Amino acid sequence: MRFLTVAALRGLDARVVLTPACRTRDDIAVITFSLQSGSNGNSIYVEAEGVRLLFDAGISGRQAQQRMARHGRDIRQVDALIISHDHEDHIRAAGVFQRKFKLPIYMTRKTHEAIPRDLGRLSDVRYFRSGEALRFDGVCVHTIPTPHDAADGVAFVIECGGRRLGIFTDLGHCFPGLWALLASVNAAYLETNYDPDMLQSGPYPEHLKRRITGPGGHLSNDEAAELLSQCGRSLPEWVAVAHLSEENNLPELALEAQHRAVGRMYPVHHASRHDVSQMWEW
Repeated sequence: MRFLTVAALRGLDARVVLTPACRTRDDIAVITFSLQSGSNGNSIYVEAEGVRLLFDAGISGRQAQQRMARHGRDIRQVDALIISHDHEDHIRAAGVFQRKFKLPIYMTRKTHEAIPRDLGRLSDVRYFRSGEALRFDGVCVHTIPTPHDAADGVAFVIECGGRRLGIFTDLGHCFPGLWALLASVNAAYLETNYDPDMLQSGPYPEHLKRRITGPGGHLSNDEAAELLSQCGRSLPEWVAVAHLSEENNLPELALEAQHRAVGRMYPVHHASRHDVSQMWEW
């Protein structure tokens, strides 16, 4: 597997990755499914042109192996584990993924330095800078700096043969260029972390409520819906609502908010916080 780092995108300006690098090829399919998505653990699988990638390792090695097998995939054949940021629900099992399944780990140096030492020994860590693009043969992974309250968090656009998939979770807030980035992809996992009414009436202490709704927190159902509505005629082919809070959201509320914004005929899927999702291919 050939790996190459290319030019960096600095700051929060997403313009560099808005345009596909090549025309869409009819002979290439992108396959993806979520192993789990939520504040209790996150991991997403993406496959294109023979390249197999995992994004984040917030679930156990056994869960990841079993859930991938349900879609006929072997975790030991994954080419790279790419980490978005240092929070536990994204890195909890990264050490296990590497030692048990022999996966190289890609992350920023700041993220690595912020990770708790209880992950154990990591022997194959390959650094990138936030804003750089990672190339795995014919697949390009654009990393997008986010204002989420992590050490050095990134979102992702995975591109192959002109097809583009966004992984837009743990975003902080709707930063400049985010709606245009969403409009530039064919499909996306889109953060809908909380329902505002559930959060405000729920049991969380005030400081945690302020953190979630603040500039380094998470997107609400309504904020995600507003992003979709801003896409206009450039909507992705589908989105999957993702990273839902157990205490402050319900799948039906997240789905309803998106449908109110863009209509009930628009395909909105759900990346479960408890199980593997369906497989999407296009």
